[in-house]
Amino acid sequence: MALLPLLHYPDRRLRTLAQPIAHVDDEVRRLAADMAETMYEAPGVGLAATQVNVHRRLIVVDVTEDRSGLITLINPEIVEASEETKVWDEGCLSVPGFYDAVERPDRIRVRATNLQGETFEVEADGLLSVCIQHEIDHLDGKVFVDYLSRLKQTRLQDKIKKQKERAADKAPVLARG
Repeated sequence: MALLPLLHYPDRRLRTLAQPIAHVDDEVRRLAADMAETMYEAPGVGLAATQVNVHRRLIVVDVTEDRSGLITLINPEIVEASEETKVWDEGCLSVPGFYDAVERPDRIRVRATNLQGETFEVEADGLLSVCIQHEIDHLDGKVFVDYLSRLKQTRLQDKIKKQKERAADKAPVLARG
């Protein structure tokens, strides 16, 4: 397994629409394993292939404290969502250090394919529901900050720009000779 580099907002590649996976093979299983390792190392509770610059419809999630609940969803689609919504403070491995409130359906039912190529459904509520919806958004080229007001998006972009400028100022200068 290998750690994969993460794309960071506002990288335009995060806006790429992920393509369906036609069949599950060793390459897909290896990608899922690498994504899980990357998610745990970050640490996070979910990761979409889009976030590691692989534009295929694959997500991994694990909302358990002890990392015992890994779920891999290939070609996930929400087939049912509750009308009842809930607001959660969301964060994202592609937007490190930033959290804000997002309103989403409280309960969902998702159809997907597992690593054995079998179709299954999962019902989710609470954090698992939020996590799955958040990761499916990534596959659709959407980042959670898209749910925020224009003002909050602009402030976030300004903050990121300032962080990059500070990092550049601290970078070592190579001597010319």
